[in-house]
Amino acid sequence: MNINTQLGMRIRYLRKQKGMSIEDLSLEANINRNYLSDLERGVRNPTILIIEKIARSLDISISDLFKGIQSFED
Repeated sequence: MNINTQLGMRIRYLRKQKGMSIEDLSLEANINRNYLSDLERGVRNPTILIIEKIARSLDISISDLFKGIQSFED
């Protein structure tokens, strides 16, 4: 599984843990809803600024956002 897919799954998991919809998180992070949906599906490659916005909106650190993600492909 590639890193974009892993990150997307992690974002979705954390968003749901906070009880947020995609719409909620996109508004909080000031990110387009469709772009966020693409991120969660692993279709997009986010910039560090987008990653920071998402982490801040989820009230976690960037390192916590990446917790458990492998940086290599199988």
